[in-house]
Amino acid sequence: MNDSGGKFGRAQGRIEDHRFLTGAGRFIEDTAPEGALQVLFLRSDIAHGEITALDLTAARALAGVHLVLAAEDLLAAGVLLGMYGHQTTNFDGSMGAAPERPVLADGRVRHVGEAIAVVVADTIEIARDALELIDLTTRDLPVAMAFDAGPDIHAEAKGNRAFDFRHGDAAALEAGLATAAHRVSLRVVHNRIIVNPMETRGAWAEWDGARLHLAVNGQGVWKQKAALAQQLGLRPEAVRVTNPDVGGGFGMKAMAYPEYIVLGHLARALGRPVVWVASRTEGMLTDNAGRDLIADIDAGFDKDLRIIAYGVNLVSNLGAYNSEFGQGIQSELFLKVLTGVYDIAVAHFRAVGVYTNTAPVDAYRGAGRPEAILTIERLMDHAARELGVDPFDLRQRNVITQFPYAMMSGETVDCGDFAGVLQSMSQKADMAGYTARVETSKAKGLLRGVGLCSYIEAILGESFETARVVLVPGGAELYVGTQSNGQGHETVFARLLSEQTGLPIEAIRFVQGDSDRIAYGGGTGGSRSVTVQGTAIRRTSAQMIAAYCDFLTQEFGAPVLFDNGHFAGAGNLRLGLMEAADLARDKGRADLLDHSAKIKLDGRSFPNGAHLAEVEIDPETGALRLDRYTVVDDFGTLIAPELVLGQVHGGIAQGFGQAVCENAVYDAQGQLLTASFMDYAMPRADDLPMIGFTSRPVPTATNPLGMKGCGEAGTVGALAAVSNAVRDALAPRGVAHVEMPFTPQRIWQWLQEADSGLL
Repeated sequence: MNDSGGKFGRAQGRIEDHRFLTGAGRFIEDTAPEGALQVLFLRSDIAHGEITALDLTAARALAGVHLVLAAEDLLAAGVLLGMYGHQTTNFDGSMGAAPERPVLADGRVRHVGEAIAVVVADTIEIARDALELIDLTTRDLPVAMAFDAGPDIHAEAKGNRAFDFRHGDAAALEAGLATAAHRVSLRVVHNRIIVNPMETRGAWAEWDGARLHLAVNGQGVWKQKAALAQQLGLRPEAVRVTNPDVGGGFGMKAMAYPEYIVLGHLARALGRPVVWVASRTEGMLTDNAGRDLIADIDAGFDKDLRIIAYGVNLVSNLGAYNSEFGQGIQSELFLKVLTGVYDIAVAHFRAVGVYTNTAPVDAYRGAGRPEAILTIERLMDHAARELGVDPFDLRQRNVITQFPYAMMSGETVDCGDFAGVLQSMSQKADMAGYTARVETSKAKGLLRGVGLCSYIEAILGESFETARVVLVPGGAELYVGTQSNGQGHETVFARLLSEQTGLPIEAIRFVQGDSDRIAYGGGTGGSRSVTVQGTAIRRTSAQMIAAYCDFLTQEFGAPVLFDNGHFAGAGNLRLGLMEAADLARDKGRADLLDHSAKIKLDGRSFPNGAHLAEVEIDPETGALRLDRYTVVDDFGTLIAPELVLGQVHGGIAQGFGQAVCENAVYDAQGQLLTASFMDYAMPRADDLPMIGFTSRPVPTATNPLGMKGCGEAGTVGALAAVSNAVRDALAPRGVAHVEMPFTPQRIWQWLQEADSGLL
């Protein structure tokens, strides 16, 4: 671990843990107003069809039912039915497709689970009974499930193509490949996952006659506020959005979903609070999914095994509609780290997005960066095997060594020590002892493999952020524009403010997730929170301390300086910030009690590192065990090492889950076959070994604290490390190609096919 001075770098307890561990957390269902009416949605049970009849009469007549609505009722009430989402720029300068996504299906359904009607009732039981009374008739339409075939889902997207994004010099790529001493190709399949946070999506809404309040378990409040105002025709100042405690988001909860628009209308129409919380299966059917793409790679190496050309062609599944950021994930964001940690002069990237009759696909932990790193790191491992060179050696020959480095994506990496990270990994992972471990596994009848991943990721999201500190009797209120989803923001930001001002941590009250109390913020996502919010807190603290130094100098007639958490001056003058605030209060200086700052980062930071996994596989059953896992990371300055460890461990667990057991499966008719935990496998605690973690920091100059962010890095590195380890374990048995997820059945099948000569 690094120690950046002061209290930074030292392990301390998390402030929020006691509240969560004793059941005192306040989540959506805990905060819903007493007597809130219950909301349920009638959802499509077919993937593609025309709504030919929808009779709500019997449901509306049921005792205890307050409202039953369909799309035509929303339109009649002036609600904007359509949502559209981000559009990527096509290679020819045009914009990607923008089909309407109705908040309630308007004449047609395009995926199983799409909401058709909504019921509001006194109890959840009455609401369920009312759903049963709705008379719905649909006419099946042909289903589009394949990436390259099927009927058009939207008139705006011929051939179901949403966008065709390209970057780089295609002619230079072909020339480089043609002259390469060695050419290597590979297809990498990125399986679809379901996010499955502990707390399913949910929200409640209330209307006081003039203003709407939506409480949602999201990743920020301002995008939700803007969407509600637009869709419901309200002035922005007439909308308040709050986030209570949130039980996990991982990118999936960052969006304004259709249900939240409907809830806002229901509260306004009824004048009573309403609440909706998804069931687990409902969430699996309707939450934005992650990944789901196929990447074809070509790479050329010179005689010294340096990469001289790299090309990626991928096709990604957007599901049935554009989600909020969906078009940008496997295009613009994938591009950010397309070439990984490698110095590649010529590269070309093409990404095509397609619509299918499945739930929308959007950001999942890492959002495009894990996909890009898995793609190039699978290629590097495959190339090392094809070229007969050690995977460490091939990477060392190609890593970036001179900084700042201009990537072909247009990004500039300001600092790093990629070669040093690899060297450190070889030592920390005890690669000198690996051969002996292989023999030990062999003696037990097991196949052992090792997989390496060198990764880089790019901090995303808004580069602006605000912080506000209000000094109150006995302490301070810290207002932030980010939103914790369980990462420990309350601890990190209170610790940072304490370090900067001398305020006791226990005297700091943390305020987040309220659009009325915080004018603006960027929310959480893209590993941005600590770097951007930390910089805003630092500037606010500096301004506040400077103002108090001036004030106290005037009051005492002699210079007063701030040092080691106290104001000090001539004689025995020594005041803490709270004492100075009391004096300001007595003097009527209200201006000294409220301080805020807005910052903009100078540039993006690039966390990076290496992951190494060792697996054992039982060839008789195909069962896989992750035996050893080592991480060397460069996150720049560490403020809270124990929280960093938590983020890395959680990210690795999610990467392991996708690589080994998680897989969302639809049948040919668009029915989700993995819509419960009976069918969708999640990683368990005993699937993971102890994880060795080493910090090898190179502080960045893009923010004054030198931090690089760590929230998604674990997942970015884990996918390729585990994948390459499985490939290495199976190679001696003749298995030439592997694809996630590495379930026992699939591994066993590959071994059987290899033994029978089918591979």
